[in-house]
Amino acid sequence: MLGSPQSLGPARSATQETSDTHMATTTPSPSTSTGPVTFERLGDVFVVTIDNPPVNALGVDVRRGLVAAIDAAEADSAAKAVLIVGAGRNFIAGADIREFGKTPQPPSLPEVCLKIENCTKPVVAAIHGAALGGGLEVALSAHYRIASPTAKLGLPEVALGLLPGSGGTQRAPRLIGVKPAIELMLSGRHAGAREALSLGLVDRLGTDADADADADARAEGLAYANELVAAKAPVRRTREAGALADKEASRAALEAARADTAKKSRGLFSPMKIVEAVEGALTLPFDEGMALERKLFLQCIDSPQRAGLIHAFFAEREVLKAPETKSASPRALESAGIVGGGTMGAGIAVAMLDAGMPVTMIERDDTQLARGRANVEKVYDGLIAKGRMTPEAKAAVMARFSGSTSYDALAQVDIVVEAVFEEMGVKKAVFAELDRVCKRGAVIATNTSYLDIDEIAASISRPQDVVGLHFFSPANIMKLLEIVVPAKVSADVVATGFELAKKLKKVPVRAGVCDGFIGNRILAVYRQAADHMMEDGASPYDIDAAVRNFGYPMGPFQVSDLAGGDIGWATRKRKAATRDPKARYVQVADRICERGWFGQKTQRGYYLYPEGARTGVPDPEVLAIIDAERERAGIKPRAFTEEEIMRRYMAAMINEGANVVLQRIALRPLDVDVTFLYGYGFPRHRGGPMKYADTVGLPKVLADIQEFAKEDPIFWKPSPLLVQLVERGADFASLNQSE
Repeated sequence: MLGSPQSLGPARSATQETSDTHMATTTPSPSTSTGPVTFERLGDVFVVTIDNPPVNALGVDVRRGLVAAIDAAEADSAAKAVLIVGAGRNFIAGADIREFGKTPQPPSLPEVCLKIENCTKPVVAAIHGAALGGGLEVALSAHYRIASPTAKLGLPEVALGLLPGSGGTQRAPRLIGVKPAIELMLSGRHAGAREALSLGLVDRLGTDADADADADARAEGLAYANELVAAKAPVRRTREAGALADKEASRAALEAARADTAKKSRGLFSPMKIVEAVEGALTLPFDEGMALERKLFLQCIDSPQRAGLIHAFFAEREVLKAPETKSASPRALESAGIVGGGTMGAGIAVAMLDAGMPVTMIERDDTQLARGRANVEKVYDGLIAKGRMTPEAKAAVMARFSGSTSYDALAQVDIVVEAVFEEMGVKKAVFAELDRVCKRGAVIATNTSYLDIDEIAASISRPQDVVGLHFFSPANIMKLLEIVVPAKVSADVVATGFELAKKLKKVPVRAGVCDGFIGNRILAVYRQAADHMMEDGASPYDIDAAVRNFGYPMGPFQVSDLAGGDIGWATRKRKAATRDPKARYVQVADRICERGWFGQKTQRGYYLYPEGARTGVPDPEVLAIIDAERERAGIKPRAFTEEEIMRRYMAAMINEGANVVLQRIALRPLDVDVTFLYGYGFPRHRGGPMKYADTVGLPKVLADIQEFAKEDPIFWKPSPLLVQLVERGADFASLNQSE
C-alpha cells in the first residue's frame, strides 16, 4: 500500500494538469446527471460533482446520485480513478435538515459510504468550504483527501444529541487515532485544513483558493487524481488504516476521554454513546463496529435529548423570521456610539469593535471616560494574557475606539446604544441629548432591562427611531440580544436591530414592551417561586443544587450573587407601590441586601466568597436570616425533594412563558425557548422551557399549577393560553409557525 500520499509531491495547478498527455488527447465523456449529482470522465478520472444548493446537503437524491456515480465509475473501463467534488461554496455541509424526524429513504448514508470505500478504483475527495458531519464521513470513505486551505472539517453531531452515524466513529479513530478523533466528536468543533493535515485527516493541501473556490478544488483534485493514476497508487481503505495499532495508548486515550466526559457531560446522553462507539473501533472488527455505531445512533435518535437539541437548532433559525425583517430592509450600520462606559457599555463596545465597527464612547467626565476605556482594554488584555490576541492586534482594534465627554461626537454615527444607570430620569436626559445631536435616520437604542421603552421613545421628537437592544452581561460574550419593539418604531429600525445582531454574531429575539420583556419578566416569576420554596423549607443551596442537576450551569441564588443583589433590590423597591398587598412577598433578599451583602462584588450574598473567590460556600448567617423570616411569617418549614423543587420552578417558568406568548410579548413559544437557551443558561438538550413543557405534557403542567393554586391562588393562576391548549389537546409546538 502507498504509505504517504505526500510523497507524490505538491498538488499541481490546473494549467500544469493540462500538460498531461492523457488529458490533452482524451475527449471528455458526456456528462450524466442523476438529480443533484453529475458525473463524467475526464481522461483517466471519473469526476463526480455534487450540486445541491445551498450547502450540498446529503438528501436522498444526493445519496442515490452518489451510488449511481460509483456504479457508473466501476462500469467505465477507461476510468482509472474517481474524484468527488462539491459545486458552490462547500464540499458537503452535512445531512439534509429537512429530513430530520422523518423516516429516511434508501440508500442510507452508511450504505453510500460503504459503496464509496469499496470502490475498486482509487477515490479522491477534493474538499473546499465545509465538510461536516456526513460530509466528512463521505470524505473519510474516499481513499485519498485533498483540502483547500480554507476548508473546515468536523463531526458536530453531538450538538444535535447524536453521534456520527455513517462510519465516523469507526473510520476517524482508525485514521487519526483515538485522542484527536474523539476530541473532534465530543467538542463538535470545526478543524481548519492545516490542522486536518497535521492530524492526518487529509493527505495534502491545495493552493490558496480564489473567489471560484469550487473550480480550484476541482482542478486541484483532478491534478491529484492524475498523479495517483500515474503512480499506480492503490485503493487505500480508511477502515484498514493503522492509527489504532498501539492498543495500549489507544485504550489509555479512550479511558481518559470516558472519565472526562462522565465529569463534563452533565447528564447528556450522546457524549457517552460516542465514547462507547469509539471503544467499538478499538475492540471490534470494522463490520461489527459499524453495527454497534448504528445501534448507538438509533438510541440517540430515540432520546428526548435529541428532540430537544434539534428543536433548539431549528428555533435558533426561526427567531430570525420577524415581521419587520420580512417587510423592511435594515438601515446603514457602519459606525456606532455607546453612552456609558461601565461593565455593560464596555462589553457592548467590545462586541461592536470585534465586528469591525468604529465605536465612540460618551461619558460624563474625563475620569469616567478613562475608566470606560480601561474597561474595554481590560477585555483585550485578558485575551493577550491567554495567548488569544497579540498586542499588535489589540492596537489595531483600539485604533477604531474613541471617547468624548461631549454628545456632539455622536453626530455622524449610524447607531447609538444607551447603557447608563437603570433610572427613567437618567435615561430621558440621555435621550434628549441624543435627539439633539444624532443625524436624521440614526438608530437610537436603549439597553434598559426593565423600563418602559414607549415612555423613553415618547420623550423625544423621533420615536420612530427608538428601539430596545437588551444585551446580556458580559455583552461581548453572551449570545442573546432581545430586540424590543416599541409602539412607534419604524420597521426598518427593527430590521436594523436584527442586522446588528448578525454583525455581532448574536442570536436576536424579538420582544414586546413590558416590565422585563421576555426573559426578565419570566425570571421574576420563577424567582418568586424559588423564594416561596426557600421560605417554606428548602434552603437556597438545596434549590441551586436541584436546578444545576436539571442542567443549568448555576442556580437562581448563585445567579443573583453573580449579577449583584442590589439590582433586584432596586427593582423591588421601584415596584413596591404597585405590588398587590394580598400577594405573598418573601423578604429574605431584602434582609440580605440591607446588610450590604450584594453577592460576589461584596464577597457575600446568599453565599460567602472568601478572598474574592468565584465559587461561593454556604453561609450559616443566611440560613439564620431565613429561619427568622420563617418565624416572622408564621411558616413551619418542610422538606422538599429535588423533583418537587423542579416541578414548581418549571411550572412557574412555563406558566409565565405562556402569558408572554398570549400577550404577544413573544411572537411564538420558540422565542421564549431561544431567550432562555441563550440568555439564562437553560439546558440546551431540553430545548427550552416551552419545548420542555411539551415533552412533559401540558395536561401534567396544568395539573401541577392547579394543585399549587390550592395553597396560593394569587401566585398560581393558570395561564389562559395553557388552559386553552390543554382543552384543545394541542401543544406549544403548534404555535411555532413563522409569523
